[in-house]
Amino acid sequence: MTAACGLLGRMIRLYMSMSLDGFVTGPDDRAGQELGRGGFRLFNWLDDRTGTGVNGQVYAEAMATGAVIAGRRTFELAGQWNGDHHDGVPINILTHRTDLDPPPGSARYYDDVAACAADARAAAGDRDVMVHGAGAAQALLAADELDELEIHLVPVLLGAGRSLFDGQYVELAPVRQLQGRDATHLRYRVLRTGEK
Repeated sequence: MTAACGLLGRMIRLYMSMSLDGFVTGPDDRAGQELGRGGFRLFNWLDDRTGTGVNGQVYAEAMATGAVIAGRRTFELAGQWNGDHHDGVPINILTHRTDLDPPPGSARYYDDVAACAADARAAAGDRDVMVHGAGAAQALLAADELDELEIHLVPVLLGAGRSLFDGQYVELAPVRQLQGRDATHLRYRVLRTGEK
């Protein structure tokens, strides 16, 4: 757990739907086919998001976050969320290039992972920070800035696509497991990153 999380009580938490074989998109994810071939299957559980069951609870928790961190690729493929991910919360975009035209709405580009995380925590106030995108998750893990992972594990094997993890060694502790319709929601706390 990062020092900032322990002092301030806010979590930077990845929210990610993933296939049983570890893919967060199907193959050939690109503009016009944002989740790749077969990738939309990973989000069938969201059909239940407005209900009172487990999927509704998990969705409501995600929408109660006070800021968003995303990778630029995710941001672009999501149509920049039309400048508003939810409720006008700040959107911090990790990118290798900050010399781009300003993003819409509350979004802002960052090339410094620690600054991005610090600003997101500050903007979120007493709420948690939501993370989107495999690249953003990997960068935050490498910088020891990701506190938790919320994986929405979907019972499908996509066979190929974009993998969530890139070979980093990370110790995790289970926090909770909730069974929803069409997804098992697994939450883990990040204990340690780096070498074995």
